[in-house]
Amino acid sequence: GKMAQRTAIQEQLFALQDLKYRDFHSKLLPGIDRETIIGIRTPMLRKFTKEFAETLEAELFLKDLPHRYYEENNMHMMIISWIKDYEVCLKEVKKLLPYVNNWATCDLPAPKCFAKHKEELLPEIRNWISSGETYTIRYGTGMLMNFYLDEDFRPEYLKLAADMRYYLEDAFQMEYPEKVAQIRSEEYYVNMMIAWYLATALAKQWESTIPYIEERRLPEWVHRKTIQKAVESYRITPEQKAYLKSFR
Repeated sequence: GKMAQRTAIQEQLFALQDLKYRDFHSKLLPGIDRETIIGIRTPMLRKFTKEFAETLEAELFLKDLPHRYYEENNMHMMIISWIKDYEVCLKEVKKLLPYVNNWATCDLPAPKCFAKHKEELLPEIRNWISSGETYTIRYGTGMLMNFYLDEDFRPEYLKLAADMRYYLEDAFQMEYPEKVAQIRSEEYYVNMMIAWYLATALAKQWESTIPYIEERRLPEWVHRKTIQKAVESYRITPEQKAYLKSFR
């Protein structure tokens, strides 16, 4: 059938469309229907969203889920990340997460207010990580990486990240034993995030993290990807890099 009428916001977004950028960007989002990507460069979308966030329509927009376009999801994530009230912000994040269907929306900057509520946020992160939903797990891991690798670090968070693959496999096996191929692709975006988290942990918490590599406690793919990312990092010393390479 004919596409539904575009909303006023969608009309404004299409006015910012850059088709060359859409073609390039859609290649980075496999599995996302290209028709749902308008193609707007991030700085432009951020500027538009900043202005839109100040309007009354913004409140209605946050209630209007699911959105039709990828950029609308990104706008939504940006708007809620600027909410200053922790309780309100968290509620909105939880409402949006089930609709997040790609790594780029998932990896947008974390809400600033989360930084002041690390104690309360931890149980939420544990729930996200054990949700069995690819991008909810990835979001939780991102929060663990953003907020808990410095003075709030505890070694058991590494275990949380390293054991994460079990959550995903269990969730899939319970629901769809036949979709093994889907596990592989879905797991990629989780495993990639675990490797990113662990490589950052090696840079910030070497002593606690290196045993995971030395004792090969990770799945082979995650192990290799963590080493690769760490070796590419400018925050890891040449001596550390040489040592990591010996575990390839």
